[in-house]
Amino acid sequence: MPQVTPALPPSVKNPVNTILARTAGLGLAGAVLGGLLGWAFVAVGHNPERTQLAARGKQGILWSLIGAGGIGVTSALVLAFYNMSKGGA
Repeated sequence: MPQVTPALPPSVKNPVNTILARTAGLGLAGAVLGGLLGWAFVAVGHNPERTQLAARGKQGILWSLIGAGGIGVTSALVLAFYNMSKGGA
């Protein structure tokens, strides 16, 4: 049986790296923006008349942290599988 090493064509390598990097970057930027908006909601919501806004802001901060962690783990897994498919090249 012939020894075959799976590898992506060189013409696909750079666009795939670019797409993966931009997707992860945009996702993390969105998570940071969500966290900043959450903190803004908390700041505005500390007015006694807007306690619900502060509660929603705290939830937004929590979910933006969870989202950033998920994006980081997912992008690391995708890049690891992608690098394995290159056959070490």
